[in-house]
Amino acid sequence: MVFVKEESEEDTSEPETWRIKHEKPEEWKIKQEEPETCRMKDEEQGGLMNVKEERQDLNEEEEKYQSQKDHDVSGEESASCSNQKTEVKRPFSCSQCGKSFTYKGDLKKHMIVHSGIKPFSCSQCVNTFKQKGTLIQHMKIHSGEKAFSCSQCGKSFTRKASLENHMLIHAGIKPFICSQCGKSFTNKPNLKRHMLIHTGKKPFSCSQCGKGFTRKGDLKTHMLIHAGIKPFSCSQCGKTFTDQSNLRTHMLTHTGEKPFSCSQCGKSFTQKSTLTMHMLIHAGKRPFVCFQCGKTFTDQSNLRTHMLTHTGEKPFSCSQCGKCFTNKSNLQRHMLIHTGKKCFSSSQ
Repeated sequence: MVFVKEESEEDTSEPETWRIKHEKPEEWKIKQEEPETCRMKDEEQGGLMNVKEERQDLNEEEEKYQSQKDHDVSGEESASCSNQKTEVKRPFSCSQCGKSFTYKGDLKKHMIVHSGIKPFSCSQCVNTFKQKGTLIQHMKIHSGEKAFSCSQCGKSFTRKASLENHMLIHAGIKPFICSQCGKSFTNKPNLKRHMLIHTGKKPFSCSQCGKGFTRKGDLKTHMLIHAGIKPFSCSQCGKTFTDQSNLRTHMLTHTGEKPFSCSQCGKSFTQKSTLTMHMLIHAGKRPFVCFQCGKTFTDQSNLRTHMLTHTGEKPFSCSQCGKCFTNKSNLQRHMLIHTGKKCFSSSQ
């Protein structure tokens, strides 16, 4: 016991048997070596993780590229489809003017324009139309149906487009101006028609009396005189007119209304166009020129009356004595002689 004690005190080294007994097995050594192995394994696993992450990144990039490629391809396909749609959108083309249409029926309707055929006739006046829809629209004039009204002045129209065009007047928008007389218009076609007045061109002539007109519509209205058709009648006195605008002007004689006044002299008028012509007097402008003698006038009606002096035409004749006059107002003054009223003496 003492010996062992001393030995344990002096010699601290363990006996062989103790060391063997207490020595850890091989597994322990392996375990002790584990940290290095684990470190290597961790490094290997880390490397694998990095590889996986890199692969994932590559896969994501590839997916993005493929998605973009698919999108581009689909975009190109849709673009080409859209181009194809645009190309085949109007497959029916007019052989005369090249205008194209989506439907064959529309092309057939269009071809009537070139043929000059107007199969749809108005039962109340002599107007004819190429399409039934235009006739239906026209019939509203005779029926008095005007569904589209101006919120500012109350004037009503048969078509929405006419109302929209009218609204430009209230807005003060008249971008198309005549270079000769300064008159302005809300649209270009009206300016073009107006320019014919200054050039003296009257491409539409009456086959019965030879009177010329700047517009086809005016010739049609004039033809009603020869046909004896006056479809527009005054509800108060029964007087009839060939066109609606004349009836509207006439209605102001019953109301005594003259809404358009001159800012310089105070003279008032029933129509805005008459006021516009009157203003030329103050401006010293006489844009209407006689192409035969060069005499100038402030308004077209005076020029027309003057032109009769060159032709010698006197279309207005007295039913009682047969005397003829160049204008209607002179005839009316003359008729006072027969009625016994001599307030005005005939100038002719």
